[in-house]
Amino acid sequence: MFDTLSDRLEGVFKKLRGHGRITERNIEEALREVRLALLEADVNIRVVRDFVDHIRKKALGQEVLRSLTPEQHLVRFVANELCEVMGGRARELDLKVKPPVKLMVVGLQGSGKTTTLAKLALFLKNERKRHPLMVSTDVRRPAAMEQLRVLGVQCGVPVVESREDQDPVEIATRAIAKAELSGNDALLIDTGGRLQIDDELMEELARLKAVIQPHYVILVADAMTGQDAVNVAQGFHERLHISGVILTKLDSDARGGAALSVRTVTGAPILFAGIGEKLDALEVFHPDRLASRILGMGDMLSLIEKAQQNYDQKQAKELERKLKKNEFTIKDFADQLKTIRRMGSLSDLLGMIPGLKKLAGAADSEDAKREMVRIQAIIDSMTGQERDNHLILNGRRRARIAAGSGTSVQDVNRFIKQFDQTRKMMKKITRMGGGPGMMRGLGLG
Repeated sequence: MFDTLSDRLEGVFKKLRGHGRITERNIEEALREVRLALLEADVNIRVVRDFVDHIRKKALGQEVLRSLTPEQHLVRFVANELCEVMGGRARELDLKVKPPVKLMVVGLQGSGKTTTLAKLALFLKNERKRHPLMVSTDVRRPAAMEQLRVLGVQCGVPVVESREDQDPVEIATRAIAKAELSGNDALLIDTGGRLQIDDELMEELARLKAVIQPHYVILVADAMTGQDAVNVAQGFHERLHISGVILTKLDSDARGGAALSVRTVTGAPILFAGIGEKLDALEVFHPDRLASRILGMGDMLSLIEKAQQNYDQKQAKELERKLKKNEFTIKDFADQLKTIRRMGSLSDLLGMIPGLKKLAGAADSEDAKREMVRIQAIIDSMTGQERDNHLILNGRRRARIAAGSGTSVQDVNRFIKQFDQTRKMMKKITRMGGGPGMMRGLGLG
């Protein structure tokens, strides 16, 4: 995710390392590189200009110019600004309205609109304990109605029957009545799409919105189309005043232009991110966590949340206790790896672990698989005492582990370093309880 941008920014910060002091010239050179990195990532030009200007004002302060750690200061400013341009904080759907809460989902053909609507319904069902109902008003594409019916079966959410010879407003009105009668407290309305924005499409959607008066108008946009996704969002917002955006294929976006531009250009927040093809591959969009991942610092909070979904409550509490008491061991780490394998995309998960981001970019490669096998072999070659207390791993023990696992001492040292980074990061996040405090606790807020 955002590998191109991450690599470019890492190069910018690397050039600042070794400077005992920093000058205005150093800052201007670094900001020029940041600007180019954002433009190459297909970020909107206005967003890039404001981004760089905001950082310049902060970076030219006397506190930075006199600092012995100029790189850390610039990283902090960039992290904060990345977080701000993406919305600052996660935005929750306010479901405290008279039921059913009506969510009208719009977007162009090919953006993954219908599948995303089903993912959102499953999210509301599982994570918000709602009883959703779905309906398709896309009369121009009969396959959309059948697709939604099939998806409804797969995610266990009922679907209102509709036909291509019916009027979209009539279909939606009937669905609202059915939701009220059946006690469904959330109604998700799939709408017609086109290959591009046109007056006919917008008039149809505007008429539908005027009649059903949805609580939310949610745009589904393909993150991989970059500025095209931003232009689509702007076009829909001008005509429909969208409430928020769901970016699909965010896990495959190597540049990041859409995620870094949509909110500033439209004013509408990014609500969710599509991170895979499975129906449960939809996550609340957290700007602070994504900023951390872009800068190569991982996203341990999301990893913990994913892990806890695979634990029972007792196990989750025990993990939290160990983290707070600084008792997280290599044995616990090994258990986490086993859990990770049940949690989804290896590439996505590796990107959340500090020190493994580079590996994440090629998670499906043979090199990545070999690395995971190597780590497991290193752990298996340790004694129980060593897994419980990695501080006893002196040079002699590390040499023995390397020989027993068929690896090198350098491989063992690298793993211990990765484990230490993960342990420290998880301890900080657990102490802060997650959320906005995460960035501050890491020295980035």
